[in-house]
Amino acid sequence: MSRIKVLSNDLKNKIAAGEVVERPASVVKELVENSIDAGASSVEIIVKGGGNTLIQVIDDGEGLSAEDLVLAFSRHATSKISSAEDLEQIGTLGFRGEALPSIASVAKVKILSAADGSGSGHELTITDGTIGEPQPSSRSKGTSITVSELFFSVPARRKFLKSPKTEMRHIIQSVKRFALSYPEIAFRFVSEEKELMNLQSTSLKDRIGQVNDPTYKQNVLPVLYEKEPFKIEGFIGNLNLVRKRRGEQYIFLNNRWISDRLLSSAVFSAYRSLVSRGEFPFFVLNLQVPKEFVDVNVHPMKTEVRFRDEWKVYHVVKSAVTEALKEILATAPDFSPHEARDFEANTVEISQAGITFDRPLESAGKPRRENSLERAVEYVRTMSDREEQPLINLENIWQVHDKYIVSQITSGLVIIDQHVAHERVLYEQALAAMDKSPMPSQTLLFPQVLEFSADDYASLVDLLPYLEKIGFRLSDFGKNTVMVEGIPNELGWGNEKQVLKEIIDYYLEHQQEYASFREAIAASYACKAAVKAGDTLVRDEMQNLVDRLFATKHPYYCPHGRPIIVNLSLDELDRRFERT
Repeated sequence: MSRIKVLSNDLKNKIAAGEVVERPASVVKELVENSIDAGASSVEIIVKGGGNTLIQVIDDGEGLSAEDLVLAFSRHATSKISSAEDLEQIGTLGFRGEALPSIASVAKVKILSAADGSGSGHELTITDGTIGEPQPSSRSKGTSITVSELFFSVPARRKFLKSPKTEMRHIIQSVKRFALSYPEIAFRFVSEEKELMNLQSTSLKDRIGQVNDPTYKQNVLPVLYEKEPFKIEGFIGNLNLVRKRRGEQYIFLNNRWISDRLLSSAVFSAYRSLVSRGEFPFFVLNLQVPKEFVDVNVHPMKTEVRFRDEWKVYHVVKSAVTEALKEILATAPDFSPHEARDFEANTVEISQAGITFDRPLESAGKPRRENSLERAVEYVRTMSDREEQPLINLENIWQVHDKYIVSQITSGLVIIDQHVAHERVLYEQALAAMDKSPMPSQTLLFPQVLEFSADDYASLVDLLPYLEKIGFRLSDFGKNTVMVEGIPNELGWGNEKQVLKEIIDYYLEHQQEYASFREAIAASYACKAAVKAGDTLVRDEMQNLVDRLFATKHPYYCPHGRPIIVNLSLDELDRRFERT
C-alpha cells in the first residue's frame, strides 16, 4: 500500500473545480452571478464554440481595485461574508469565494476591471492557476472577464463535454433564468458573433415575451400570494402554454434559480386536473422567504437549498398556483376518488391477439402493464402464426368515436387505431424521404414568419436539414425567426408554429429512444402530423388510410411500439354472447 501524502495546491484546485465548473454553462452562471452581485444594470455575454472556445461576460457593476483583482482569484476569498453567522443571512448569489479560482484552475482567464469610473483600470491574466501581476489598462466602470480554452489543463474533463450545440443549449437556458429572475437588468447575449438576445430593462411579463416569444405574455396568469412569512409572485401559463417536455418551469428563491422537485410537484399538483401525464405547464415563480428560513449553503453550485419547513412551503406554493388558476379550474371536470375507482373497475382487458372477455365486465381488473414493444412483437408473431391473415372488407368499414376504424374480416372484426396507423405510414415515408428524394410540400399562399425562443430556435436550426427532407421549406428571417414557405402535404394549414414546437419538444424528449437522429426526427414528425383521435374521416379517407397502412413494412405496430390493430374473432363474440 502506498504512503499517504498531501496533494499539491494545483491538484487540489483542479479537483475542487470539478464541483463548481461542470460545463461551459457553469462558468456563465458563476460570472453572471458576480455581475449581478456587483450591482450591474447591464450584462453582456459573448460565447464561441458553445463556450468551449471562449466565454466573455461584461458588466457595468462596481468593479474591482488592483488589490481586489488578485484576491478575487484566491480560494475562499470573498467580500460577501465574514463570519459563520453570515451564512444564515446570505443575500447575494455568490458567497463561497470558490468560483473564480475554480475557473482559473481549468482555463485561461483575463480580467479587466475599474472601480471608480475614471477610465483607469487594471488588467490581470491567470493561466493554469498562476496569477500574474495587475497591469494598468483603460476601462470604464465595471468588469470584463474572458475565459478561454476551458479544461485545457484537464483533458479528461474536456472529453466529457457534449457537442458545442448541446453545450450552447445549456448556456441559453442559464441566461434565460437570469433574464427572468432580474427583468430590471438589461442582458445582451451573442454567440458566434450572432445576437441571440438583446433585452432591455422591463417588467417580468414583458420579459417573458422577450425570452420566449411575444405570444407568451398573452397567455400568462399573474400570481401574487402572501402568507406570512412567505410571498410568491410571478406568472403561470394557461393551457395554451402546456408543452410535451420540461424546460419552461422556473422557480426562484429570493431571485436565485433553484432546482427543487418538491416545489415543482406543488405546481404540477395544482394543474393536475387540467393537464395530462407527460404534459408540463409554463411558470415563472419567485418565492420570497426570510433568509433564516432557508439554507442555501448545501451544494457548491448553489442550486439546491434546504428549507426549515419544506412541506409548509409546498402548500403555500400549491395554494398560490391554485388561486391563480381558479377560473380555469372552475370549468374543469372533477372526478372524485370514488368515480376514479369505478372507472378503473370497468376497464376491459385487451390482449394483442384480440379482446378477451374471460371475466365479467363488472369484475375486470386493471390491464396488465407490459413493455409496449414486447407486446407489439408478440402480436406480430401471433398474427403471422395464423393461417388466415386479416383481409379487410373496405366496403364494410366504419369509424367509431372518431378514433377507431372497424371493418369486417372473414374470421370476425378488425379494429384499427387511426392515429397510430397514420403514424406508421408517415414514419416510413419520412425515413424513405431522408434516404432518397424529399417528400413533396405544399406552398403556403401567405408565407408565415414565426418567432421562437433562443433555445427553440437553436434546436430548430439543428433539425432544419431533416425538416426540409420531409417537406418543410424554411428560411432564416433574422433574429430567432424563420419564414415558413411550404409545409408537408400531409400537414394541415394554420398551425405551423405549434407543429414545429411540438416536433422540437418530442425530439428533445425522446431522442434517446431511437437508434439514429433521423429515426427520432421521423418519429416526431409522424406523431405530430398524423390524424388525431377525434378527427372525423369519411369512407374514402378510411379506405385510403387502410390501404397505405398495409403497404408499409410493419403495419402492426407504430414507431413507439404501440399496437395498431386488434382482431376480435367470431369465436370470441360467440363466447361473449354465450353461443358456445
